[in-house]
Amino acid sequence: MTAERLPHHRAEGPPTAPPLLLGPSLGTSLRLWDAVAPELSASHRVIRWDLPGHGGSPAALVGAGATVGDLADLVLGLADSLGVERFAYAGVSLGGAVGLHLAVHHPERITSLAAVCSSADFGGAERWHERAALVRREGVGRLAESAPERWFTPGFTVPGLVEDHRRVDPEAYAACCDALAAFDIADRLADITAPTLLIAGRADPATPPEHLRRIADAVPDATLTELNGASHLAPAERPEAVLTALRAHLAGDAGRGMAVRRTVLGDAHVDRAQTATTALTAPFQDFITRYAWGEIWTDDTLSRREHSMITLTALVAHGHFEELAMHVRAALGIGLSPGEIGAVLLQTAVYCGVPAANTAFAVARRVLAEEADKAGEERTGS
Repeated sequence: MTAERLPHHRAEGPPTAPPLLLGPSLGTSLRLWDAVAPELSASHRVIRWDLPGHGGSPAALVGAGATVGDLADLVLGLADSLGVERFAYAGVSLGGAVGLHLAVHHPERITSLAAVCSSADFGGAERWHERAALVRREGVGRLAESAPERWFTPGFTVPGLVEDHRRVDPEAYAACCDALAAFDIADRLADITAPTLLIAGRADPATPPEHLRRIADAVPDATLTELNGASHLAPAERPEAVLTALRAHLAGDAGRGMAVRRTVLGDAHVDRAQTATTALTAPFQDFITRYAWGEIWTDDTLSRREHSMITLTALVAHGHFEELAMHVRAALGIGLSPGEIGAVLLQTAVYCGVPAANTAFAVARRVLAEEADKAGEERTGS
């Protein structure tokens, strides 16, 4: 495929790193991923691409009556031109539909898939044919004016993305509407074999969470993440949360690590940690999920109980008493008795010092009392 027949793209990250292609939503450009792609490029060769007539891509790449398959062919042509045989793929809305098509029709090329604020069927053909006719008749100006309401939660916007919408070629935009009108892959979702992540914005009016739930229910072993405070362009509005979800998905073993982390610490704690994730803390969250939980705690040389006892000892030794409280709760959750926890802390008095053990016993006493009160409330239903 010649250069003029390729979508405009941007590559970031080490050339030898695992390739990851990022697809855009209708009306946007590759800048949709600006807050996510640089972070992902630390571990991947990230390749963002523009839809025809969007951003820097030529409008003539597609014409009237285009299909999602046509767009997928452009992506494969881009990958071939870059020497990329197999790749992970993540896309938003129409970009996500491209990923679903690739996973169904070209499974040999896809190592993993993430569909963000997307759907297996975008609401039938009529609405998209009407939008295509409107744009061919009047241009994209009116749609660009209403874009913030369709893309973001109230009070939030990304002016650069709205400006990208104003600059889209009307005929290419209409052709992409034709592709959405013809897209319906619902009856093929069970054929997807790539590890699949679905990300939904809970405030998304275009592809509400139930669209992603239907995909998650149909794709074998798919994972679904729903984001509070996110509308249709989640990577722009909640980049830290999207980044955390993608990192865990792309890491492979991080998925196992996340499962162990939830088993040991509980869903409530992990959910709080993920909700509080920021651009500053996202790499650390990824690090502890992959290494502490995905490699150390999953090593079955030691039992889960033994991992817990060693962790309690180490936390006392270094005076990390706030974290000790969390792991005393975790120890109870995985089956250690109060007596066993006390025996561990008694041994720390010998090897870590009596003052440290004294503080540790105070922490454990408080946690055990809180857990006993909680258990009593649950038994009485109060």
